[in-house]
Amino acid sequence: MALTRTRVEVKLTATQTKPDDLSVPQDAIEYLKALSFVDGAGAGAANLVFHDKRTLAASATENLDLAGVLSDKFGQALTFARIKAVLVVAAAANTNNVQVTQPAANGVPGVFLAAGDGISVQPGGAFLWVAPSAAGAVVTAGTGDLLTATNSAAGTSVTYDVLILGAAT
Repeated sequence: MALTRTRVEVKLTATQTKPDDLSVPQDAIEYLKALSFVDGAGAGAANLVFHDKRTLAASATENLDLAGVLSDKFGQALTFARIKAVLVVAAAANTNNVQVTQPAANGVPGVFLAAGDGISVQPGGAFLWVAPSAAGAVVTAGTGDLLTATNSAAGTSVTYDVLILGAAT
């Protein structure tokens, strides 16, 4: 199965103004960074994608196992050899944060600096990591194949969207 028209984009548009006596000077920025991926496994290439809307109960944790446990939308098991991009978007209606980490045991190295490192995605917020190099973040079945998502607190569940782009070899 081919992965086509794959593109990761980040856009920031902002205008800053400072009213003055006779004018309103402004600084307008429109920043767009777009990274395209071809079907394959080298630099600038990907051939696997996982995406899902997930819910974690209060204080719950789940491991996303990238070596054969997750399935694509066609029911095919996904075995990532490399991760090229990770996007996590926390639902705006969440009360708690969604924490995304490299677990201390069996975590995928390369997305975060070290085991146990991670990021807290606040309600309505997002986390995006992209590595278009041939190496990406290497997934090793059984010893380096997990990303962890955790509901940061008790009381309420959290919902989040997760998209993972990678390569099978």
